[in-house]
Amino acid sequence: MKLATYSAGGQQKVGLVHSNDSQLFDLAAAAARNGGNPAFASMLSLIDAGEAALDAARTLFDKNAGDESLSVAVAGAEILAPVPEPRQCRDGMSFPLHILQAPRGQQKLAARAKNDMEELARIEAEPLGELPEVYRRQPIYYITNRFSVMGTNTTVKWPRYSRVMDYELEFGIITKNKGANISAAKAKDHIFGYTIFNDFSARDAQRLEMEGRLGPAKGKSFDGGNVMGPWIVTPDEIGDPYNLKMECRVNGKMRSTGVTKGMLFSFEEIIAHVTQDETLMPGEFIGSGTVGNGCGLELGWYLEHNDEIELEVEKIGVLKNKVVRQDV
Repeated sequence: MKLATYSAGGQQKVGLVHSNDSQLFDLAAAAARNGGNPAFASMLSLIDAGEAALDAARTLFDKNAGDESLSVAVAGAEILAPVPEPRQCRDGMSFPLHILQAPRGQQKLAARAKNDMEELARIEAEPLGELPEVYRRQPIYYITNRFSVMGTNTTVKWPRYSRVMDYELEFGIITKNKGANISAAKAKDHIFGYTIFNDFSARDAQRLEMEGRLGPAKGKSFDGGNVMGPWIVTPDEIGDPYNLKMECRVNGKMRSTGVTKGMLFSFEEIIAHVTQDETLMPGEFIGSGTVGNGCGLELGWYLEHNDEIELEVEKIGVLKNKVVRQDV
């Protein structure tokens, strides 16, 4: 099942995506004909209501799919982030190639800022080296601003304090079922579904603050910088989440490709780590971190004013955004 949050008539609605991702079935409107169901008031309400609510959604759709008055076209709808305000927002560092290449990218950025071509050449000639052991010992993640979330087809405003904007090709999970001290073996019971994540990054701001060994902060947390969507896909439709093709296109041209295979720790293992003496809430977002070669920082290429970015992940969909400078 694919589930979206969209806006219609000034209200947020939960829609079941159907007809080859072209239509949104209004679950609340369909339920209202039979007395209503509070589970369909929002995506968080649906997640909180558990499996019974998903079963009810399937039943409603099976009975009413032919009623055109209960569906709207995806193309004409305002699709919001699937969970507009996640209860928590965490993003990981799971792909080894990105972990190795990202620091080198920051070093190159610093060398270019100083116009130090000799240093730039030295960095480029240096071998990547070995993955630091800490990344194999435990999942590494940070907590980002859960209030700065936007969805597909939105415009991301370039923060005024930055001159170097970047995209990050990721996917992630939305959680369900409150719990603590969850074992990796039982963690599947806490994955509501999967979505795409673009962790827009102000690289120059990030480079400076990371020198202080804390963060990222303003390199990541600016209004609208956490983009996810276009919807949530439940695990039964995904199959193996660790073998999905990924790609990024900018202005229609391929920039990055990858695959969800090769995470140092699975989402199940990340949940087990996060919930050590800490309660996981339903409706949290946990990102995979950037796939190898999945950002401009690794490739030596950055975004420009009015660029359109499309992130596509197999079996999930396409997340599309534009970036614009505020000072032009």
